[in-house]
Amino acid sequence: MSLYADAKSIAMRDPAAKGVWQVVLLYPGFHVLISHRIAHCCYRHHLFFLARAISQIGRFFTLIEIHPGAKIGKGLFIDHGSGVVIGETAEIGDYCTIYHGVTLGGTGKEKGKRHPTVGNNVLIGTGAKILGPFKIGDNAMIGANAVVLNEVPAGATVVGVPGKVTRVLGEAVRHSFELDHGNAPDPIEQEICMLLHRVNALEKKFGLQTAEPGELKKICNEQPEAVINETQQANTTGGQGTNEDI
Repeated sequence: MSLYADAKSIAMRDPAAKGVWQVVLLYPGFHVLISHRIAHCCYRHHLFFLARAISQIGRFFTLIEIHPGAKIGKGLFIDHGSGVVIGETAEIGDYCTIYHGVTLGGTGKEKGKRHPTVGNNVLIGTGAKILGPFKIGDNAMIGANAVVLNEVPAGATVVGVPGKVTRVLGEAVRHSFELDHGNAPDPIEQEICMLLHRVNALEKKFGLQTAEPGELKKICNEQPEAVINETQQANTTGGQGTNEDI
């Protein structure tokens, strides 16, 4: 894929872009792709010092550090860019979107593969840290400031510290094109919501119910399927309580 095609892809996905030539002339996320392609070519020909020197020049002008050994697919969009770090053995698929402050790093000093492999059409939110030699599946979405330490399945949404998979979509959605990372659910809120529904079900069983279903809906804007199933199960166990229920 040509650099012009990369710029066209960025312009299509960034609502702030006023045209392809604005991307070519003014976007640091595009400029660093130019320096990385040159540096990566030198790296593959074992010109390691020259490759690293070129990558450091690119880092100086863009505040984006990509090791010359990293493998990057077509259509990468690094939005804003400041503070992005991509390690030596990292691999990034096609049409991914990365926001500022993201790190694709390792967790040790061992040689060989030690950085993540990112699939196609992945969106990585601001400040996310992906650490280790595992794979992020196609169409996955990593929430802002998440710390991901384990493999992420295709089509999944990960948020939190440490990162937890909170949603696996039934069909592939190209998150990196939709830019919908603001819709990522909060796993802590979901856990609290589950506890509230469980307590309400137990209170109803023992005749101590204080909250109406409408009040719970106000507290929990979205009821996870697990919450609904657990609540229904608690409601159908009858009026006899045991020590386990308490």
